Amino acid sequence: MSTQQPLRIIAMIPARYAATRFPGKLMQDLHGKTVILRTYEAAMKTGLFEEVYVVTDSDVIFDEISSNGGNAIMSKKEHECGSDRIAEAVEDMPVDVVVNVQGDEPMIDTESLRLLLDVFRGKDADLIDLASLKAPLADKKDILNPNNVKVITNKNDFALYFSRSPIPYPRDENTGVTWYKHIGIYAFRKQALMDFYRLPMLKLEATEKIECIRYLEYGKNIKMVETEVKGVGIDTPEDLEEARKILSKKNEH
Repeated sequence: MSTQQPLRIIAMIPARYAATRFPGKLMQDLHGKTVILRTYEAAMKTGLFEEVYVVTDSDVIFDEISSNGGNAIMSKKEHECGSDRIAEAVEDMPVDVVVNVQGDEPMIDTESLRLLLDVFRGKDADLIDLASLKAPLADKKDILNPNNVKVITNKNDFALYFSRSPIPYPRDENTGVTWYKHIGIYAFRKQALMDFYRLPMLKLEATEKIECIRYLEYGKNIKMVETEVKGVGIDTPEDLEEARKILSKKNEH
């Protein structure tokens, strides 16, 4: 069976220099190393990937990774999103599963990634086009926050929909339902990623501004894996300070 064959798994870190909310954030200092270099090294350290690459549109980021002995790829053209940037880079690579690691999340949780990759060896592996992570939300403020993308799944943990709105809508708050935040780390089968690259954006994705909706609109199956780890994304200078504090505490132990 195809599920029993060893999978060739690589990690791709899409990295733009020009971020809207915090330009140049990937080149900011995080305890003596840049954010992007720390992310690259953290992905390598998991031991889960045959190769790790940073794929970028920036000479500065390309040089930062290359000069530190890492694998970097320059994008050939402009891209709307990280998935497109990765798809261009892997098009001619002999890989089975590609993990999209966010360049601004240097605190990679190895156990969550292992759980994510395990589904490609599980009982319904043949049904899975891509897999991603979700984490429970308890605070009402977090549930209502449109910056937190929420996800609902069927009983087999395949995604039904993603939204910036609170889904499900709490018409009856006594059902014991748990709200889940979508954590933007993906593991794609290569074919699903290449299909995404070639298929145009449809209205639901354009309305919500959530790229993984495109997969659902074209009938792809997204397996969701629960984790307690919400990650530390660096979107603002305040987030960078928070990451520095967390790293300081880790270094103390």
